[in-house]
Amino acid sequence: MSGYGYRAGPASYHKSSGMPNLAFNVGDNVLFKRNEDNVAYEVTSTQLPPMTGGAFTDLRLGRGHIREPHWHPNAWELHVIVAGEAEISVMCPDNPRLVNYRAKEGQVIFVPTGWWHWITPVSDKVHLHGFFNHEQPETVYGSDILRLTPPEVLQNAYNVNAALAGKAFAPITESVRIGPPVSVHNEPGKPANPGQPYLNEKKKT
Repeated sequence: MSGYGYRAGPASYHKSSGMPNLAFNVGDNVLFKRNEDNVAYEVTSTQLPPMTGGAFTDLRLGRGHIREPHWHPNAWELHVIVAGEAEISVMCPDNPRLVNYRAKEGQVIFVPTGWWHWITPVSDKVHLHGFFNHEQPETVYGSDILRLTPPEVLQNAYNVNAALAGKAFAPITESVRIGPPVSVHNEPGKPANPGQPYLNEKKKT
């Protein structure tokens, strides 16, 4: 689960402290980068300590990639389509069912706290903004669930073959975030290596 870091509170600032910094260039904090066309930037209270109760992500995806299935245990998320078209898939936990929303420029999709969701580009490129109601949103990634759950547990719980499950999930060695992950050998008909991921990287000038 990601999202841990410095958390500012209302009591952190007093009138005698002077004017806090209220500006930040989102491009200076890379949350995750698959390649130039598939990258996520983030601004939380780590970058802007006075920003309590909210956080922001700037996400760019290209066709053939995906913002992997995940959920946020401590925050809801509002997706705003800036450019292009995306399909945002959300699973309702109360009455388990999957809903797929097609959204274009200017449209918004709301994901309640703790709801499983993912984002798939429909257009060649899509640009989204994400707004959270927590200054340090936490994320649980599907890739971590698959790679860290022992295959024997999957067999006991779902009657799947543990050996086959272990083999199927073996290529997932880290949090994917933006898929597909890097693979040593590309299967026939599959796109070329999507690029080496970079985590929490400051943009080079």
